[in-house]
Amino acid sequence: MADNKFDVIIIGAGPAGYICAIRAAQLGLKTACVDAFKGKDGKQALGGTCLNVGCIPSKALLDSSKQFWGLAHNLPTHGITVENAKVDMATFIGRKDKIVKQFTGGVAMLFKGVKGNPVTPFFGTGKLLKGNKVEVTGEDGAKQTLEAANVIIATGSVPIELPFAKFDGKRIIDNAGALDLTEVPKRLGVIGAGVIGLELGSVWKRMGAEVTVLEALPDFLGAADQDISKVAAREFKKQGLDIHLGAKVSKADVKKNAVEVTYSDKDGEHKISVDQLLVAVGRRAYTQGLLGDGTGVKTDDRGRIEVDEHCWTGVDGVWAIGDCVRGPMLAHKGEEEGVMVAELIAGKAGHVDYDVIPWVIYTEPEIAWAGKTEKQCKDAGIPYKTGNFPFAANGRAVAMNEPAGLVKVIAHAETDRILGVHMCGPVVSELIAEAVVAMEFKGSSEDLARIVHAHPTLSEVVHEAALSVEKRSLNKAN
Repeated sequence: MADNKFDVIIIGAGPAGYICAIRAAQLGLKTACVDAFKGKDGKQALGGTCLNVGCIPSKALLDSSKQFWGLAHNLPTHGITVENAKVDMATFIGRKDKIVKQFTGGVAMLFKGVKGNPVTPFFGTGKLLKGNKVEVTGEDGAKQTLEAANVIIATGSVPIELPFAKFDGKRIIDNAGALDLTEVPKRLGVIGAGVIGLELGSVWKRMGAEVTVLEALPDFLGAADQDISKVAAREFKKQGLDIHLGAKVSKADVKKNAVEVTYSDKDGEHKISVDQLLVAVGRRAYTQGLLGDGTGVKTDDRGRIEVDEHCWTGVDGVWAIGDCVRGPMLAHKGEEEGVMVAELIAGKAGHVDYDVIPWVIYTEPEIAWAGKTEKQCKDAGIPYKTGNFPFAANGRAVAMNEPAGLVKVIAHAETDRILGVHMCGPVVSELIAEAVVAMEFKGSSEDLARIVHAHPTLSEVVHEAALSVEKRSLNKAN
């Protein structure tokens, strides 16, 4: 096979793209991966938004800021006092950068390490042409054309920019800018109380910033179950996050060393002044300039590539996965779509169960869920029953001084099949996996209730919540 001809070409090396490339190579397919992402140092970096300016660096800063916050707000409970604690910002940000470099470099090593069939990377902007060809434009403007039996589009997403609050990289910033602040802002404004706004707002609140979050919607975390969002809102308020709901921002004027933000709510128009303004109102599919003439690939009114349940575009040999297609913009969703498509191309059975994809918000406490909320069950007319259990009644959580939150299990009232599991509490990003496994295997609340959970562990809260569905919790009044 010629050097420019492949079995599979993936456009994009984020979680969806690079995982797809590795799986395709594992299956014996000659695979290429095209990507134009550059790291903080200006050099090509695999891993896309997630590894470079998203999932991985944000978790690094969340952990570092949690350590600092704990010095004053957690350790004294244990009888430990630390005085005059300081943060070296160069080290604080530098640690994050080292972790990013480790993992982006790790993807490059993984591409080389597929036995017998490594993935060939091409650094440049990829454009799909008619006939399953991909035009790659390098940084110097030079073009080359690759061909493949199958092309997989995995171009990801980019932050949505508001027309009245254009990113300038200094005062008005996106998620990438919020990861690289050289000093803690005295006042940080955040537009959007979604995952990015809450996580990055939490980072800088813990470091000492006054954080004001402006959310246009009237409900807090509307996608989560109401019982969970209420608990989370209460805890964030205790931490000092100033969250305004139904707050519609209309202006963001940069004035010298501040941003004057104008917003309206039920009480009228208001103005606040902040040092930096993080715009975190969501992301949009990155498909601009991607499709050449005559490809036959269609996009919807939001710029997302149209695909079926198997991520096929309807054009022979052309697929699309990850953030650039329908469904939640979650790295793990894109990864599993990448695996599915690679396996389908290789003649194997590939599948993604979109009904049990877990959602996680890495705040403190963490928030996680999978499946239907109680409201969704009610709106759909599904008969259901619920059970819940608080972390405050769990020995391990109290010993850790992290008693906030609860686990809620929703099961079908007639079959007892688990319909949804919702959590707010310590490390629920890990605990949600048990629920996902149970739901994937069509488990019932009784199944969870009869499984032996080690004592004392946080996982016992899941066990007790499942018991509570039948009003037989052993460590709280039913």
